[in-house]
Amino acid sequence: MRILIYSYNYHPEPIGIAPLMTELAEGLVKKGHDVRVITAMPWYPNSEIAPEYEGKLYLTENINGVKIQRSFVWISRERSFKNRALFEISFVILSFFQALNGSRPDVIFLTIPGLPVCVPAAILSWLYRTPIVLNLQDILPDAAVHVGLIRNPKMIRLFTWLENFAYKTARKISVISDGFTENLLEKEVGKEKIVEIPNWVDINFIKPLEQENNYFRKENNLEGKFVVLYSGNIALTQPLEILIDAAVKLNHIDDLAIVIVSKQEALEKLERYCERKKATNVILRSFQPRHKLPEMLAAANVGMVMQKSNVISFNMPSKIQVLLASGRAIIASVPSNGTAARAVEKSCGGLVVPPEDPEALASAIEHLYKNPQLVQSLGKRGREYAKKVYNFEFILDKYEELLMSMKKPTNKLDKLG
Repeated sequence: MRILIYSYNYHPEPIGIAPLMTELAEGLVKKGHDVRVITAMPWYPNSEIAPEYEGKLYLTENINGVKIQRSFVWISRERSFKNRALFEISFVILSFFQALNGSRPDVIFLTIPGLPVCVPAAILSWLYRTPIVLNLQDILPDAAVHVGLIRNPKMIRLFTWLENFAYKTARKISVISDGFTENLLEKEVGKEKIVEIPNWVDINFIKPLEQENNYFRKENNLEGKFVVLYSGNIALTQPLEILIDAAVKLNHIDDLAIVIVSKQEALEKLERYCERKKATNVILRSFQPRHKLPEMLAAANVGMVMQKSNVISFNMPSKIQVLLASGRAIIASVPSNGTAARAVEKSCGGLVVPPEDPEALASAIEHLYKNPQLVQSLGKRGREYAKKVYNFEFILDKYEELLMSMKKPTNKLDKLG
């Protein structure tokens, strides 16, 4: 098939949707499909265009058999309605013309967020007579409204209209968890449209590794210590201050370290918080290169998942699959009624504690610190669950089957197209 993937994010962006879309595109190429990707110049998570892509309106690359067609986006570190609007408008308009610069696809695979891009995708679908498979990585505007990111009633109405438009114009909607399915059914999206396919992890790349001679432990003086690791983006829904508060309560344990890995901007705020709280057992480090991710995860005894108590129930952090595959025990400080809690509990690979509760979190960390056999057992069970449920090869087959089901029989009109 000729597959057009439409995504805001792609390689070389190290976290979030980018690695997922990159692995999917390259996996489909290995299965013999012709894949091109419409995406932006790399900008995430630093909110600035990567230096080697600066000053370019359009750029086409071929990496591992995937044709990547990039376009300029307006990006700013300053969070404001104006900057977000310019970001969306620039990508919607410029990416559309990139998408026209190529052969007619058999299917358009559109990933959300963000919502406005559903408009150019629908126009392309009409022009090419090609179905859309909508891939929901988040449900907007629900998530943004729930945490107060969007408050303006007119903006909420606009994004609600875009959401309904996206669902209406898609032939199929792939969702990453049962919480997403429940949300869509409540909005009267036809059950026959919805296909549940979880996000995956490359279990051959992310895997349990020994802690001896571990570069991350050596570089950060962590050898011989019990390490609790949070690695990932820090946005409105991740209350890392709670983890620091828990760390302060564990200051009496000399060989315990709390390590937070994220982007520099977020770490600067946390550093000031650590100084105020006198959290001497917290280490803050910048994101590591992606090829070092398995070894960094292996440096930990426990991996953290953090959510605020007001996080909408369907929110499903992709780091859960990664931590399970790494064979590390998980502590999930998340709402008990949410998708994240259900995923950790089903895996039997971790503990779930109430969100925004430093006492409960400190207690869970100390419990695992005192029970190394439990830590090992949770890690092993999590790894086995990841191999069975989140294995990339297995999920790639599901996506291929979904995309192939969109292909209509060849006829003369198609050949002319």
